Order: sequence, then structure tokens, then C-alpha cells
Amino acid sequence: MPTSRTGRPPVQRAPRRPDASRPSPENAVQRLYTRARKAWDRPLTAYYLILGGSLLITVLGLVMVYSASQITALQMSLPGSFFFRKQFLAAAIGAVLLLIASRMPVKLHRALAYPILAGAVFLMALVQVPGIGMSVNGNQNWISLGGSFQIQPSEFGKLALVLWAADLLARKQDKKLLTQWKHMLVPLVPVAFLLLGLIMLGGDMGTAIILTAILFGLLWLAGAPTRLFVGVLSIAGLIGMILIKTSPNRMARLACIGATEPRSGGADCWQAVHGIYALASGGIFGSGLGASVEKWGQLPEAHTDFIFAVTGEELGLAGTLSVLALFAALGYAGIRVAGRTEDPFVRYAAGGVTTWITAQAVINIGAVLGLLPIAGVPLPLFSYGGSALLPTMFAVGLLIAFARDDPAARAALSMRQPRFGRKRAGGAVPARGPRRWNTMRRRAPSARSSGER
Repeated sequence: MPTSRTGRPPVQRAPRRPDASRPSPENAVQRLYTRARKAWDRPLTAYYLILGGSLLITVLGLVMVYSASQITALQMSLPGSFFFRKQFLAAAIGAVLLLIASRMPVKLHRALAYPILAGAVFLMALVQVPGIGMSVNGNQNWISLGGSFQIQPSEFGKLALVLWAADLLARKQDKKLLTQWKHMLVPLVPVAFLLLGLIMLGGDMGTAIILTAILFGLLWLAGAPTRLFVGVLSIAGLIGMILIKTSPNRMARLACIGATEPRSGGADCWQAVHGIYALASGGIFGSGLGASVEKWGQLPEAHTDFIFAVTGEELGLAGTLSVLALFAALGYAGIRVAGRTEDPFVRYAAGGVTTWITAQAVINIGAVLGLLPIAGVPLPLFSYGGSALLPTMFAVGLLIAFARDDPAARAALSMRQPRFGRKRAGGAVPARGPRRWNTMRRRAPSARSSGER
């Protein structure tokens, strides 16, 4: 046996084991995924996504409206902040409507369905009265309120259809009538066609497409049979083709899909092509806020229908992907609210609002990207236009109210305390340490102190 210099046998060292305290990359990724999954499944996730996503979209929209509308306002001999101030006023009123809608009980929402529908139909019919209705960009869909203020009643028709149809389908489901096709279609489809007819009298096919998407979304949620769904879709598609074929303007817009030159096949594709130019010149991080070139008279409707193109030019791919992510989060939260509720009215109303916002966002962004024809619809919560912003913010308030009404969300909200807590009875503060803040985690009743809720 070998010995050391001191004559002692060498010390046998145990083989070095891997440090168990240092996690492997696989374990770290797995834990991160588990934490994200738990956070995603919390009761208030949909509530925070709807509230935070809608507010971020609105605030970013205000910034981009101010940036994109300055040149247009100056060309009209108006102050540079003219359109921004009007949009800010509409956003402030919309915030009040959102707060009211989010605090209203479901029964009151259902009670307002018929008055809102009657008011929307009356205003949409009033648009066609000479001397009251006015035309903007060839569409007779506006009513002047005096000065520079106008209202587009068809935007409120979307909210009216969602609330009224949700109440109608919920009552029929309670009576088990939705298994019969006539109860599923009547009077839902005739009333929807009435609204579509009033909209098409003014020539606004973009809004009519959104209303049709809401109708099909509600029918799908109601469990319409495939043959019934396909039949109604075929009729709507046939009517749409006739309306497109009989309008040279709509045919020209259809011909501009994927155009790369301002004159494509004899059609004027100036707006569509310059929208692509704006997106292409933005790069990854954009040219900088306020540094857009296309808004200097090259891109029509830069602060309304094509504000997404100016966003891509000034904020780049990062900005546009952020906007898309916010709309995706808002759409997911709406689907989650509709899928987890037991109340049929909440399911139909949440599904209708989600269909409305996501379909309108897809149509607007698809037109800017050159993938869809230009329909003339604004980007929800983002584009300039108070008539579109007010009912949309009220609809977002509906989603917030429905998300709060979920039993798990109510329980989670009831466990929350004010940020600085409440003093215990008698005003005495225990001396056993700093106050513990309440969290979303459920605690056992035995572990709660007497003053904790």
C-alpha cells in the first residue's frame, strides 16, 4: 500500500457529487413554465387582461392619434392637437362609460338591451332623413351634432345587437327553445338584417361586415347546426357578392389586395400601397415617434383607418407586434370569460363583444397589410373616432363586469384588502412584526387572524 512522505496512508477522498443546490437548466425552465401556468390560471387573470389590455391599447392609441393627425390638422388650418383633444375627450367619456358598465349588475345590462336597440334603430333611420344625416367620404352614416362634432349611429348598432341578441338567446335557452331552428333564427336574423339594411342604405359595407360577423358568432355560440350555419352564411355571402359586383368602388378595393404599385390593373391603390410603404420603412424599431414620412400627405386617413401603418413606421415591428399582442390578450380573455360562465346571457354577450372587437381588428389590420380589401373600419380603441370609441369602451366595461362576476373572481376580490390595510378593533397594532399583505393565495381558516378578511 503506498504511503505519503509522512509515512501515513493517503486519505481516500469520496468522489465529488454534483451540487444539488444548483438547478439544471431543464429544471429552471420547468419551474418557470409551472409558475407561468399557475399565474395564467388564476381567477383574476381574465379581469386583469381585459382591464390592462384595453387601457394600454387606448393610451397607445391616443399617443399615435396625436402623432398621426398633426399634419392633417395643420393642412386644414387647425391646431396641431385638434384631433387629439377630441379623441382625448371621447376617451374620458368612454372611461366613465367603462366604469359604469363594469359596476352595473347583469340584470341591468339585460334591462338596457331593448332601449339601446330601439335608440340605435331610430338614429340609424334618422341618418337617411334629408337635412339631418350627412355624408362623409361617400357614406351617408353620420348625424351632425353641431360644430365639428358628429355621431355615427351604426357604431352603436353593434352594441345594441350584442346586448339584445344575448338577452333573446338566453331567454330562449332557459325555455329550451334553441333546439328548434325557427326559434334560433327568428327574430334574431330578421332584426340583424334590419340593422344591416339601414347600414347599407348609407353605403357603409365595412360596418355591415362587422355586424354580420357578430351575428355568426352569436349563432355559433347558440349551437346552430352546421347546415343552418352554412345556409345563413351562403345567403350573406351571395348578398355580399352582389353588393360588391354592383359597386365600382368596392371592386377597385378588391383589386388592390396585394398591390405593390399605386396603379394596379386600372385600380387606384394609392392608399393600400402607401400603407405598405409605411410599414416597410419602419424596420425593427421604427423611425421614432413623430418621425413618420407617409403622414405628410402621402397616406390618406393616417389617423383613422390606417393608423396601424403609421404605428409600424414610427414604432417599427416591435410596436406593431405589441399592438397585436394586446389585442390577442384581450380576445383570449373574452373567450375565457365566455367559456367559464354558467350564465347564458354572460356567455352570449361576452362572445359577441369578443367577436366584434377581434373581427374588426383583423379586418383593419388585414387591410393595412394588403391581405384584405380596405373596408373603412377603424382599429378598435386605437383609431381616431369618438363614435367608435364610446360603444367599444362600454363593451369592454361589459367584459370587465362579467369577469368580476365569476364566482372564483368574486372570492379572490373579496380576499383583497386596501394597500395599507385596516387597523384592528380598538386601533391597536400588534407588535409581533410588520403587517402581512394579503395575496391571491387562499389561506386556511385556522391560519387567519381575527381581523383578517
